[in-house]
Amino acid sequence: MRLWLRAWQTRYSSTSSTSSTSSTSSTSSASSASSTSSTSSTSSASSASSASSTTADAPPAAKAYSRRQRQPPPPPPSVTIGQQTYETDEWTNVPQWLLEAPHRKLYLQQNHPLSITRQIIESRFPMTEYQTHYGLSPVVSVAQNFDLLGFPPDHPGRSRSDTYYINRTTVLRTHTSAHQVETIRSTGATDGLLICADVYRRDAIDRSHYPVFHQMEGVRLWDRGKAREADLAVEDVIQEDVRKLPMHAARVQDASPIVDPATNPLQADHHTLAEVGAVAAHLKRKLEDVVVYLFSRAQLGAALAPAKTTTTASSRPAVLQPLRMRWIPAYFPFTSPSWELEVFWEEDWLEVLGCGVVKHGLLQQAGAEHKIGWAFGLGLERLAMLLFSIPDIRIFWTGDRRFMDQFAGLHFTAPIPPFVPYSRQPAASRDVTFWLPESSPTNVDTNEEVNAEMIANTTADINPDTITITTPTPTNIHTTVAPDSTTTTTTTFTTDIKPSAASIHENDVMEIVRELGDGVVEDVRRVDVFRHPVSARLSHSYRITYRSSERTLHSTYVNGLQANIEAALVARLGVAIR
Repeated sequence: MRLWLRAWQTRYSSTSSTSSTSSTSSTSSASSASSTSSTSSTSSASSASSASSTTADAPPAAKAYSRRQRQPPPPPPSVTIGQQTYETDEWTNVPQWLLEAPHRKLYLQQNHPLSITRQIIESRFPMTEYQTHYGLSPVVSVAQNFDLLGFPPDHPGRSRSDTYYINRTTVLRTHTSAHQVETIRSTGATDGLLICADVYRRDAIDRSHYPVFHQMEGVRLWDRGKAREADLAVEDVIQEDVRKLPMHAARVQDASPIVDPATNPLQADHHTLAEVGAVAAHLKRKLEDVVVYLFSRAQLGAALAPAKTTTTASSRPAVLQPLRMRWIPAYFPFTSPSWELEVFWEEDWLEVLGCGVVKHGLLQQAGAEHKIGWAFGLGLERLAMLLFSIPDIRIFWTGDRRFMDQFAGLHFTAPIPPFVPYSRQPAASRDVTFWLPESSPTNVDTNEEVNAEMIANTTADINPDTITITTPTPTNIHTTVAPDSTTTTTTTFTTDIKPSAASIHENDVMEIVRELGDGVVEDVRRVDVFRHPVSARLSHSYRITYRSSERTLHSTYVNGLQANIEAALVARLGVAIR
């Protein structure tokens, strides 16, 4: 479950120039098989520039970076986040601009859609039963983020390609679950808690992903000891609480059994099927109530809005139909059994949250081994984009008053009005194609089926995820209690390989584009993978789409950004531009 920034950076503007919406033609794989000459990045950009119109008052080109600047800047000896200073090392991969994000706290800003969404969700969790936690530091230990939650040592989320490391043992949290143990331990009289915070992941560049986004986490626990004092089984106490929850009229599909020994197992050493059945009933009824309340506000707002203000025709239903939801079995390292909840919205099934029964080992870490309960997590951006019909996640970070003023004074109990686009600027696309370094692990793929398909199809349409090798994780040793175990174990990470430019992950390309794209890159996607039939060298082609919600991008400006990106790919990753 996953789901932008740099709005405060200085940008070039142009009101009278035209945008080049045509992309530099992608070199076909078949023809490129016979071509071994490398095209320089600057000539590629200039050829795109000549195809577009120019004006007398064209804006200055994007700043040209020197060769030294195109190299990854060495990490400073230390970084300061909040009031705390952290030493860096060879594993530091946090860009300096990202360190501005923790200060923004969009989820607490008045009139911001993320804050409104948070308030709507919180309104369904009574303060007498749920304690809220804000302002938790985004810097956590590797143990907090992974080990205490049961992530295996070889989990891809641990790699530097997926996670921002402050240093070898410290990261920017990748989920709010990193605070589950400490918040459960500190929870006082209440049996539940809510966490809301910004989280960080190295991710793709598109309209729905950004390296910083916001999550909400919820936990509800029941005390077996208190149930015994009342001469009750804990499942009876939970079922009584289920009966107190509000009913709804949504249509819910839930055909799967509560547990599945192979895919969604019971924690048989710690829970009975009756206990888990009661916890699941409370969890599902509670989260269904939250989702129905959220989406009913959006349905009503879309129905009341003038037709011209809606983003899509389907976002303005003629009749408010009952909401449709379905439960899907899932896997999370820190819950079992686990589920995802999907909503049928605008003619498609969309995942809105993940949840499950908290692993007993995690409760042991928090000193709550005598309790049983559930936890859930959701992405605020994903929900807010659906509810407010916001098309691009970057808009959340804009400082443009035309965005914030649309929701001024909106109370969380009111219908949710759809976002009214205030600018429809054209896109400009550029392609970049390069040979991977011959020493790169991804240049010699170990998957024979993928290699065979790449060689057989000069324009093979290959799932990028099947040919990516992630950067190895750092070596650390942590003594922890696994969430599904009662014994203390020592976990040793499996690698001790320093990061190398030869180990190229798709997210490494994304980070370079994000750093040098000046905040106007809307989408980056790999469009072609080709292996030369003679030399066996591997080539990747990416399409970069530039668009600003605030102004038209002049071709000279876009070409300058593209040239800087191509030069940085060569300097930092050792690729050869085709």
